[in-house]
Amino acid sequence: MKTRKITLSEQEIPEHWYNIVADMPNKPLPPLHPGTKEPIGPEALAPLFPQELIQQEVSTEKWISIPEEVRNIYSIWRPTPLFRAYELEKALDTPAKIYYKYEGVSPAGSHKPNTAVPQAYYNMKEGVKRITTETGAGQWGSALSFACNIFGLECEVYMVKLSYEHKPYRKVMMNTWGAKVIPSPSEFTEAGRKILAEDPNSPGSLGIAISEAVEMAAQREDTKYALGSVLNHVLLHQTIIGLEAYKQLEKAGDLPDVVIAPFGGGSNFAGLSFPFLRLNFDEGKKIRCIASEPTSCPKLTRGVFRYDFGDTVGMTPLLPMYTLGHNFVPAPIHAGGLRYHGAGAIVSQLLKDGLIEAQAHDNVEVFEAGIKFAKAEGIIPAPEATHGIATVIREAERCKREGKSETILFNLCGHGNFDMKAYQDYFEGKIVRHELTDEDIQKSLAALDTPVIG
Repeated sequence: MKTRKITLSEQEIPEHWYNIVADMPNKPLPPLHPGTKEPIGPEALAPLFPQELIQQEVSTEKWISIPEEVRNIYSIWRPTPLFRAYELEKALDTPAKIYYKYEGVSPAGSHKPNTAVPQAYYNMKEGVKRITTETGAGQWGSALSFACNIFGLECEVYMVKLSYEHKPYRKVMMNTWGAKVIPSPSEFTEAGRKILAEDPNSPGSLGIAISEAVEMAAQREDTKYALGSVLNHVLLHQTIIGLEAYKQLEKAGDLPDVVIAPFGGGSNFAGLSFPFLRLNFDEGKKIRCIASEPTSCPKLTRGVFRYDFGDTVGMTPLLPMYTLGHNFVPAPIHAGGLRYHGAGAIVSQLLKDGLIEAQAHDNVEVFEAGIKFAKAEGIIPAPEATHGIATVIREAERCKREGKSETILFNLCGHGNFDMKAYQDYFEGKIVRHELTDEDIQKSLAALDTPVIG
């Protein structure tokens, strides 16, 4: 019988995170002050983040030690399994070998606790009592609620209104772990009231929810803010995924030719791909790393590289990123975790330098891919994860056309057990293809008054 699962022991949980900034030929440009538009240093982040996370955010050290307390909590669900997708290979009739790293075994059902736990830990160590955050589809809010409960912190989550309505059980998960969950935009913040005055029926966006969470964090000295993607320290924590996958593939006597992961702000993609990009830098490997995004929010494939705000209202520092414009509100697709206007600075620089790739998929294609995977492998993927699967299928079909037996690795970042409305809508014919027009994108970008790079 073929072995589908490649496992590691608890003792093999990595002891360090990998910081790709140390190896990048061109380091990310510095963030700018939202008011003066001048470069800022780490001290400007102090109102929002604990010092240890700020140091990780600006670090150029290659390896950052994982605290033993964090590794102990990781051991609840880590190492996560790596599977050989024999049945999917058979269904696609491809010569490619397909592996997937399954992050849906975490308590929150996704990869997000990989950074939620260390973020809550460092806040607790600094004496913080309360953390505010945003969440799109609810995976990040669930993860931070879980982590804050472990360390005795209050958690206040601004959940994008569209997902709040579509995914009520994600809200219940957060409530179960003690979090307060507020649909965004809300009447509780100046940012929310401004958005609602302009559009009382706004479905919300991650950018809007970020504005609300940042505003609330700034009001109390005992409160900090936590972000589930985009920033350097968040991407750093997620590299535990790829570091484990490398060890597992080593046991299988294999190494990927192609690494694929969904892309919202960058944490999912970075977590799997960065440790394999390290092999390109250190050993001259030629591993292709592909980020998968929706055609309805295509910042990597159709956005511009320039400074932009991480939030909608303009409260955060300006970051060098591929963006569709901070006022951009994506179509109400079910993949709420991918409805973000911009990309992290590290990923953006890597894409600009041609060191990674990006592909986009429409709303119908990804559900077709997710259902094909579920029928072959048995796991129903989260809508975000289906984007990576769509790219896997595209690459596996290329291998078939070209007669190449390449190895493909992708991140199955979470299960879809709380996303049944999305699948129900698909089966009822309510999921439609949606792709932005050039006019839509140019209209959003024309409103930008942020600094142009180069």
